[in-house]
Amino acid sequence: MSDRLVIIPTYNEIENVARITEAVLNLPEELQLLVVDDSSPDGTGDRVRQLQEKYPGRLHLLERTGKQGLGTAYIEGFKWGLSRDYRYICEMDADFSHDPHDLPRLFEACNHGLAEVAIGSRYISGVNVVNWPMSRVLISYFASVYVRLVTRMKIRDATAGFVCYRREVLEIIDLDSIRFKGYAFQIEMKFKAWKYGFNVVELPIIFTDRREGTSKMSGKIVNEAIWGVIRMKVGSWFTTYRRGPSVQ
Repeated sequence: MSDRLVIIPTYNEIENVARITEAVLNLPEELQLLVVDDSSPDGTGDRVRQLQEKYPGRLHLLERTGKQGLGTAYIEGFKWGLSRDYRYICEMDADFSHDPHDLPRLFEACNHGLAEVAIGSRYISGVNVVNWPMSRVLISYFASVYVRLVTRMKIRDATAGFVCYRREVLEIIDLDSIRFKGYAFQIEMKFKAWKYGFNVVELPIIFTDRREGTSKMSGKIVNEAIWGVIRMKVGSWFTTYRRGPSVQ
């Protein structure tokens, strides 16, 4: 059994799920894939079940009732992976905005001790975003600037959703305490890993906007990120971050 797990959350990704599954599981590295599907009405879960016949023991499906949000999908995926003793757990999108061929670089960064958290970063070497309108690029870029100003983290792509964690990081972070459900979830996970003193490394990637399906971005998600970062920072003043059985 591979010690490397990739988690992909889905909701109405029927146009992408078969292609992304093939792309991940056909890499030279022996990876396993967990799809966390929120009862997609377009049949995404059914398509994954069909693909499981082709990839027995390597493709896994976790189905949830209703659309519950990106953050909770990853939390349940992390818990699923930890309970099965995976050593490295990576998260990525289903829509090919994250290139599956970058997965080995993220896993190897954690495997060789360079990092405990490895981020596929759009902004560590300039702005590497393809097919986004300039307005979206500016919102994303300055969101990360805003996060750095508020939190004092040095991470240049705080909202990145292409991240590899060593299991020790996920074991120390109290996953049940993660508050955010949208893209602010990504900020909160990085912030807690940083506060606990884990080594966070950014590797440059090229981010390409989805060609198939529909973006899940909304005004509610953006609002959560803006105000949530401030609440998160204030809350950290009253929290002790130390590695051990008791971290509260």
